Amino acid sequence: MKAVGFHAPGDLPQALPHARKVAIWGAAGQALVVEDILHLRGECEVVGFLDDVDLSRAGESFGRGTILGGEEQLPRLKAEGVTSIVLAFGDCEGRIRLADRLRAEDFLLEGAIHPSSVVSPHCTIGNGTIVAAGVVINPEARIGNNVIINNSASVDHHCVVEEGAHVAPGVHLGGWVTVRRAAWLGIGATVKDRVTVGARAIIGAGAVVVTDIPADVVAYGVPARVVRQTRRGEV
Repeated sequence: MKAVGFHAPGDLPQALPHARKVAIWGAAGQALVVEDILHLRGECEVVGFLDDVDLSRAGESFGRGTILGGEEQLPRLKAEGVTSIVLAFGDCEGRIRLADRLRAEDFLLEGAIHPSSVVSPHCTIGNGTIVAAGVVINPEARIGNNVIINNSASVDHHCVVEEGAHVAPGVHLGGWVTVRRAAWLGIGATVKDRVTVGARAIIGAGAVVVTDIPADVVAYGVPARVVRQTRRGEV
């Protein structure tokens, strides 16, 4: 995908006539990021936001739209022609669980790739994955379903980023890195080539990862070292 320049606010494209209808699941910062990406691309109509965390927010203005409610809104959305949902929140395992439930109810998982990202045509990106502004993904990288690759991160050649992982802003992955399911790499972390980060591991901000990190641990520092096990619900 070719990088493009920034748009002035008045130049932002509008959704195409008869564009598919999409809801965004989430009502915090990541949801606003996704709304911006979808608005810039102009390929779908965002009908609103869903949030099960605080049902009292139903009807509240948020971003360019409204918080519609929670899971109870799904039958109504389907009846109104909403076919796709973007999962735009940080809970890695939570995105995987919700994706399974939505697929069982015949919703499609919509992805969101920012037009300023540089994505090789020789990589693969799974369903529901978010690629934010300034990201670079190089040839032969394989990005799974429901992954978040956040602002200005880079994923080098032959990397594998598995389902539900979150690669935070400014993270850099060397070639042949593997990031396992639902792992979280904190802001500005660097992972040396051919290193594996285990499932559900948390890598601290600014860490330099030069050796493999096992599953279900927290690691940080320069070089990164395991400091403890992850806690329930932490990733």
